[in-house]
Amino acid sequence: GDHRDLHSCPTRRSSDLELIASYGKKLVGTAVHGPFPLLLKLLDARDVLSVQVHPDDAYAAVHENGKLGKTEAWVILQADPGAELIYGIVPGTTKEELESAALQGAEVEKYLRRVQVTEGDVCEIPAGCVHAIGAGILLYEIQQSSDVTYRFYDWDRVNLGGKKRPLQIRDAVDATDLSFHPDLLHRTPGTGVQPLLKNKIFELDRLKVSGEMPILPDPRRFAFLTALSSLLLSWEGDGIELAKGDSVLLPANHPPLNLQGVGEALYAFPEALSPNPC
Repeated sequence: GDHRDLHSCPTRRSSDLELIASYGKKLVGTAVHGPFPLLLKLLDARDVLSVQVHPDDAYAAVHENGKLGKTEAWVILQADPGAELIYGIVPGTTKEELESAALQGAEVEKYLRRVQVTEGDVCEIPAGCVHAIGAGILLYEIQQSSDVTYRFYDWDRVNLGGKKRPLQIRDAVDATDLSFHPDLLHRTPGTGVQPLLKNKIFELDRLKVSGEMPILPDPRRFAFLTALSSLLLSWEGDGIELAKGDSVLLPANHPPLNLQGVGEALYAFPEALSPNPC
């Protein structure tokens, strides 16, 4: 890929499949069906990444042999002064203009919407939203578990052999939702549980801890806990120290937990589905 993964919770390694096979609903939850639904990463962009878009489930099912599309979200953990994201397309752009410009290369840059970001900003990226991480940004990413990505543009870069990376311009244009004009969500003061995002794929909260915060199990679904500060996660007379950047998979049947210390964590879990697989 064109980023460096610092930590991730991959979903298709044999060990993970063995865990799911061994523990089943006790691990994933009674309302989670099918493949493991979420993927969590911390991404460190030293240079601007390629401009991409992900299809929705319907498009991917038809054009990618039944695969899922991808909806994701970012939380900015660190950002150099003036650091930017590509976040959507300039309003008023048509698909014909977008495709024509993308085929010319750098001409597409004038249609890319740029936004400056600072630590704590939250960025929802539904399927169809054109996006790219700028240089000097460390971020948390929670996403639908899918590898379907279409590249619009890679800043005309070439590899050591003088070749450019493959682009999927036609699919990218087809998958783009020009009606989406996103806004960043900014950090808010206070402590406690702060809901950040909720969509049909996942929910994401910011936990602002000052002393102790209980985390109760939800038999319907598992959760990911990612520490943004040094914190203690304790349960039934035991516990583990979480360093900044550590992520923990909390099974659906975990015991009552306490998060202790002063700092922040991110808490993500799949949106509860119907009890029936259909």
